[in-house]
Parts: sequence; C-alpha cells; structure tokens
Amino acid sequence: MKIFCGIDWAESHHDVALVNEIGELLAKRRITDDVAGYRLLLDLLAEHGDTRAEPIPVAIETSHGLLVAALRTGSRKVFAINPLAAARYRDRHGVSRKKSDPGDALVLANILRTDLPMHRPLPADSDQARAVTVLARAQQDAVWNRQQLGNQIRSLLREYYPAALEAFQSKAGGLARPDARAVLGAAPTPARATKLTLTQLRAALKRAGRQRGIDAEADRLREVFRAQHARHPDPVEAAFGQQLLALLKQFDAACQAADDLAEAVEAAFREHPDAEIYLSFPGLGVQLGARVLAEIGDDRTRFADARGLKAYAGSAPITRASGKKSYVGRRMVKNNRLMHAGFLWAFSSLQASPGADAHYRRRREHGDWHAGAQRNLLNRLLGQLFHCLQNRQPFDEQHAFTSSVTSSIAPAA
Repeated sequence: MKIFCGIDWAESHHDVALVNEIGELLAKRRITDDVAGYRLLLDLLAEHGDTRAEPIPVAIETSHGLLVAALRTGSRKVFAINPLAAARYRDRHGVSRKKSDPGDALVLANILRTDLPMHRPLPADSDQARAVTVLARAQQDAVWNRQQLGNQIRSLLREYYPAALEAFQSKAGGLARPDARAVLGAAPTPARATKLTLTQLRAALKRAGRQRGIDAEADRLREVFRAQHARHPDPVEAAFGQQLLALLKQFDAACQAADDLAEAVEAAFREHPDAEIYLSFPGLGVQLGARVLAEIGDDRTRFADARGLKAYAGSAPITRASGKKSYVGRRMVKNNRLMHAGFLWAFSSLQASPGADAHYRRRREHGDWHAGAQRNLLNRLLGQLFHCLQNRQPFDEQHAFTSSVTSSIAPAA
C-alpha cells in the first residue's frame, strides 16, 4: 500500500502527517527543527515502509532549508506545494475554514494522494548547479541592494550637493565608481569639497585605485566643486554630510559584496560542465549565464520539452478562452529571476547575433512593442538552449536562425 507524507513547516517545529492510498491517517507527529527532529522524521518514515528503493514522497510548502536538504537524500521525491494551492485544497476538506498546523500537514499529504501527477518534484540538480544557484542569486541580490543604495545617495545629493552629481553621474558606473565613493568620503559636503586641494584630490583618486589620468581628473573635479551652486545653511549642510557618510559605509559594503560574489559566481560557473554551452550563446556572459543556469538547473528531466522551459520562464504566451472570447497575452506567473536575466540576455544578443537582431526587427515590423519583441526573441533563444543542453552541443548561428520570415512570425504575446 502506498504511503504519502505531508509536512507543515515552521521556524522552530514541523508537523508531519502520513496517509495511505485510501486517505486513512496512519501517523502524525510534531518534530523540532534540528538534527534530532530530522532523525525522528526519517525514523517515522522508515517505520511505515520507507526504503532507498521505494522512498515515501513528501509534500511541503517550501523548497529551501535544511529540512528539505535532509529529505532530498537518496532518490526521494520532494514536492514543493505553493501555499496558495494548499489553501485551495484545504477548502475541499471542510467549509468551516478552520485551520491548524497538523491539519495543514494532513492536507499536504492528501494532495499527493489525490493529485500527485499534477505536481512536479523538486529537480534533481547536481551539487555544482545548486552551488551556482546560491551564489548567482546572492550576487543578483547584492547588485539590487547596491542599486537601491545608489538611488538613495543620488536622491540625497540632489537635496544639498548638486556638484557631486555633476561630477560623477555622467561617468560609467556613476556613484558606484570607487573614485566617486572615495572623493565623497573625503568631501561629504559642498563646503569641504570647495576646500579640497589638487593634492588631496589626487590622493583620493589613488586610494580608489585609479592609475591613469589622475591629474586631469583632479583638475576637472576641482573646477566642478568650486563652481557656483545653491547651498543650505552650514549646520543643515553638515547634517546632510553626516547622513551621506552613513550611507556611504553601507554603499561601500554593498559594492564590495557585489564584486566578491561576482568573482565567486565566475569561479563556480566555469567549473560546471554546461558552462561552455551557455557561453557559446550570443549575449550570455559569465554572470548572465550563471543566472540562467541557476534558475534552470542541470536536471535534464526537469522539463519534458522546450515548451515547459518557456512556460517556466514566462516567455511563452498564454491563452485565455471562454465562450466567444479568446485572448493571447503574456504570463503573469513565472520565474521572475529567470525572466529578468532573460530580458538582459535577449537585449545583449541583438549586438552579438545577426540572426537575433533580424528576428527582433521582424517582430517589431509585425507590430510588437519592444518588450513583446524581446520576449518573443527570448522564447526562441530558450528553445535553442534547451536543444543544445539536451544534445550537448554549442550554439551555432547558422543553424539557429535558418527559418523563413513567415515561419518566425507567431501571435504577439
């Protein structure tokens, strides 16, 4: 008789329920979130027939954490059930809308009992791929954090220090440049900036790691800082300067974290067997390739075909039809990280691939907006990536974009 397990997880404890194929509750237990609790859970599963050859499938509302890592040992299938879907299933068992942690564990076990084919287990990615996932997501979060702090500093400088924006905003990298952060740290207020000598400016630029054009840059900065600008009273300006210094400490840490994680991502990504295939695609560098690999993984059975990957990324259009009405539009439920990386990939490929550029232009001529044409191009690139990964072959421009103009035109998304 088949057994199914459901786990309602929490921060300090987890509720476990086991049911058989006719829905009979066989066992329920509350375990702690530590090694002793995990061992108790595995012993409970073993008592009810769990073996390496035929492990008991488990449903849980998360795909992360040490509990999930303990469950994924061996060939066990772990199903991460969306909490919204679990809430809908709960209504099938009663209309009183009662809720409890043991009851939720029972609902999760019954989801597998009744609808197991409708849910996908967590992919069996390699440890290398999972390491890339951790690092790539952390690096992306660090970049977003750096951008957020940069926007805060830019907004603050607009309040009292327009000369700083004039000095650095037009440069590549903007306020995140090491020399910009070094100069602002040395002169957090317009009053102190006007008193900076050429020697002090050169020293700040050298501390930031600049090696060329130091004299010319110091002259330019001195001229910008000594130009006429509106000013706050000195006490107010000094207070703004203290706020800027506090933000700069966070900004320096965020910039350093993003750079360090980028190096770690590159090292981990290049060690993965699929790295050469990803890097063969136009527009995919190390960081973008790592982000795509992080979200796709390297489990070749995760997607039955390219359509599954495209739907997961959100690049494939979705049809809503009812009665006489039919609408084809973009997907709202998708992997947002993969879609974010995919848009950057599609945009970068326009310069690196004549075929990708021609495909994009045909979509625009067909009537697509820029975002729709990019999404359609990403849809095609993902199909090519799926083919190359399945067949272990690099991207080939001559074979990738050989279809006729008419065949490449699909309904606008």
